[in-house]
Amino acid sequence: MQAQLIALDWGTTSLRAYKLAAGGEVLEQRSLSSGIMQLPSGPRTVAGQVCTDGFELAFDEACGDWLDAQPGLPVIACGMVGSAQGWREAPYCDVPANVANLGHSLQVIRSLRGVDVHIVPGVIQRSRLPNVMRGEETQVLGALHSLPNEAVLIGLPGSHSKWVEVTDGRIVHFDTFMTGEIFAVLSDHSILGRTQQRGTAFDGVAFDRGVQVSLSADGEIGPLSTVFSARSLGLTGELGASAQADYLSGVLIGHELTALAAVQRHRRNSVHLPTVVLIGNSQLCARYQRALDACGFAQVTLAEQATERGLWQLAVAAGLLETSASR
Repeated sequence: MQAQLIALDWGTTSLRAYKLAAGGEVLEQRSLSSGIMQLPSGPRTVAGQVCTDGFELAFDEACGDWLDAQPGLPVIACGMVGSAQGWREAPYCDVPANVANLGHSLQVIRSLRGVDVHIVPGVIQRSRLPNVMRGEETQVLGALHSLPNEAVLIGLPGSHSKWVEVTDGRIVHFDTFMTGEIFAVLSDHSILGRTQQRGTAFDGVAFDRGVQVSLSADGEIGPLSTVFSARSLGLTGELGASAQADYLSGVLIGHELTALAAVQRHRRNSVHLPTVVLIGNSQLCARYQRALDACGFAQVTLAEQATERGLWQLAVAAGLLETSASR
C-alpha cells in the first residue's frame, strides 16, 4: 500500500513516527529516545547542509528516509513538540474541542528539507485552576471513532494522568492527577524508597491492599497520611520489601480514583459512574483496570492505536490529504 501521511507523536522523552496509508493504517513505525528534552546534538548533514539543530536532526532520523522515498508526503505532529520549549509553539485551543477546531488550528514550521511539519495544538480548560494537555487530545480524538455517542470518560494513565469527559465527539472537561510523578518522586527521593526492593514481578495482592486502604475509613485522612504506611507496614514486618512499591502504587492510584468517582457523581448528579475507556501502556492500564473495578467503575474498555488514528483524522480535517485518502 502507498503511504499517504507521516504522523509524529513527539513528547518530552520520546519520538514515535508512523508511516500511514489510507484510513490511517500503519505501514511502518519507529520509536526513538529523541524527545524534546533529549534531542541529538552531534552535527550531521541534512538536505545538503551541516546541521546542529536538535529538532531537525531528530526529524531527519525519524523519517528522513521515508521522505527521500516520497518527498511529497504531508507531515503532522502532536505532543510537546508544540509547547513553548518545542520546535514551534502551537497555542492552546479552549474546551470544548473537537477534530474540526483542532485540525483548523495547526501551526506550521518549514524543515530544512523544505517539508512543512504541521503541529497540533494542545487544549486548555480555563478556570480558577486552569488545566492543560498536549498530545492526549489527539489520543482522545483517535479513540472516538469506536465509542458510542453517549457521554464517556476517557482515562490516560501516566506521569500526569488525564481524565477526559467526551460528549457528542467533543472534549468538554478534563482533570489531571500527578499520580505517576508523585509515585516516582516518593520512590526515588523520599524515605519510602529506602526499604523498597525494585525489579520484582508485579505483586497484585500488595497493589490491591493499597487500593483498599484508599477506599477504607483509614483512607479518609488522605494520601499525605496513608502513603506513610508503605514504610510503617514494612517496619512492623507486615509488608515485605518487594511488595512495598506495588502497595504504594495501589494507595496512590486508589486515592486518585476515589476522588475521581466522587467528582463524577457530583458532576453528573448521579450515583452511577460513567463508562470508562483507557488509553496507554498496557501494564499500567491493567493496574488501573483492577483499581477502577474496586472503586465502582463497572464498564471499562481499552482503546488501541488512538494516537495514529487521531493524527490521521486531524490531518483529514486540516485538508492535508486528498479526499479519497480518508475513505
